[in-house]
Amino acid sequence: MSLEYSHPHPEPRSYPLMLRTWNYAWWRPVVGLVSLLLAMFVLAPLALLPLLLVTVAVDHTGTFSKAVENTVTLDPVTWQGLLYLNLSLAALVPATWAIMRVLHGMRPRWLMSVRPGIRWRFFFACLGLAVVAILAQLVVGVFLPGDPNDLGSSANKVTGTLVAMALVVVVTTPFQAMGEEYAFRGYLQQAVGSLTRRPWVAIAVSGVLFAMAHGVQNAPLFVDRFTFGVLAAYLVYRTGGLEAGIALHIWNNLVAFGFAIFVGDIDTTLNVTEISWWNLPLTITQNGVYLLLVLYVAKRMGITARTTPPVLLPTSTPV
Repeated sequence: MSLEYSHPHPEPRSYPLMLRTWNYAWWRPVVGLVSLLLAMFVLAPLALLPLLLVTVAVDHTGTFSKAVENTVTLDPVTWQGLLYLNLSLAALVPATWAIMRVLHGMRPRWLMSVRPGIRWRFFFACLGLAVVAILAQLVVGVFLPGDPNDLGSSANKVTGTLVAMALVVVVTTPFQAMGEEYAFRGYLQQAVGSLTRRPWVAIAVSGVLFAMAHGVQNAPLFVDRFTFGVLAAYLVYRTGGLEAGIALHIWNNLVAFGFAIFVGDIDTTLNVTEISWWNLPLTITQNGVYLLLVLYVAKRMGITARTTPPVLLPTSTPV
């Protein structure tokens, strides 16, 4: 392979433009987006359907068919339904890897960062920063009317079902969060960015589709999810990788589902369709604190936001 093709980019690229390689063609990201939709809504759910059927057969009440229906619709939420949902979303990681390799001829590591690959020190730093941001949100909630953070004061009774639900959350939620980040902040942002050549368009589209993918919701809830999606996409652009978005997404879901399981209602948390506008100060606090901390730490750690192709020296002409 010649020197110029040993790196996928002819010149430094920001994260949203990384699919603009030497062999870029407009149809590649278009086919990739269609493939991602098929993987998300058809292939992954079908591939994991046997697992759902087996887990329901092992532990269910009432008729098997009704139990399967309730599990698929998450009404009510069961540990099997949560496992099926989380693994279906986690499957988006290998799905995006396959799209990158087959359609774009790129190593899947280019989805994680401009390095390429995961920058482990930065990722673990972001995990710590996410805790600080969530604590800031909890503190602000105390001073708001009704405290939107309040999930109840009495603990739920510990049962086998509760323990099973907790194990599903702890084990699979990190992978579920990774799947959503690889899909929305990863491939989707790169595909839209490569098509439009405008990172801000990719950031906005990623935020809108992320919020819409959560189904029916009132205006405050849509704004809440859109704000998170835009924050995560912007951090990807500014830091050149998915580490910050994955870290915050993991902690957000672990905290939300953890409280819901032990002192709240998992059905209400997972199937929420409306919130109050008073939740937005919490979102602004968490996102703002996290944004400032991540950008500061990224600067201190020397995190780069662009790819670094080798410099090609001009060939000298013999005299």
